[in-house]
Amino acid sequence: MAATVIESFAVPCRSRSAAPASAPRASASVSSPLGRRGLGLLPQFSGLRCASVPLKVKLAAVAARSRVVGRGAVVCEVQETAVQLPDVTKATWQSLVLDSSVPVLVDFWAPWCGPCRMIEPTIAKLAKVYEGKLKCYKLNTDENPDIATQYGIRSIPTMMIFKTGEKKDTVIGAVPESTLVTSIEKFIKR
Repeated sequence: MAATVIESFAVPCRSRSAAPASAPRASASVSSPLGRRGLGLLPQFSGLRCASVPLKVKLAAVAARSRVVGRGAVVCEVQETAVQLPDVTKATWQSLVLDSSVPVLVDFWAPWCGPCRMIEPTIAKLAKVYEGKLKCYKLNTDENPDIATQYGIRSIPTMMIFKTGEKKDTVIGAVPESTLVTSIEKFIKR
């Protein structure tokens, strides 16, 4: 999975060599993030290194339409987690899942479910690995309670594998990738 810059922000920091010896230093007890009387000084923190922004980070930030500052800034990147599985609903269930010519993995999930969000990138990765041999969809159980009830979904995340319109296997919980691979391998053609 590739990381892209979704949102960048910069924290100015002063160079240790640029500060005169008599310059006041903010201490950790200063309550203002700008330091004493708004002098713009940040408390010293040994776990953060101040360096110039590398060119590729600047280019990625510009591509993401973010504000970029020059030398002496720290740019924080957020990993892209927006890889989305296509949705299946009550209206598309028959055509996408039951009438599919290849096996289908359906992730039964809900937006409020933390483990559901944790396993989604794994399922998206497997969708790419098994492209052409397996289709992967997600079904929001809050929006499609009829289908969830029909298949006896009592806990989410639940992943079900369908082949030729029949439920073949069920995996419940945010399981390791290897567990899903083992279930998938039983039903795909080599």
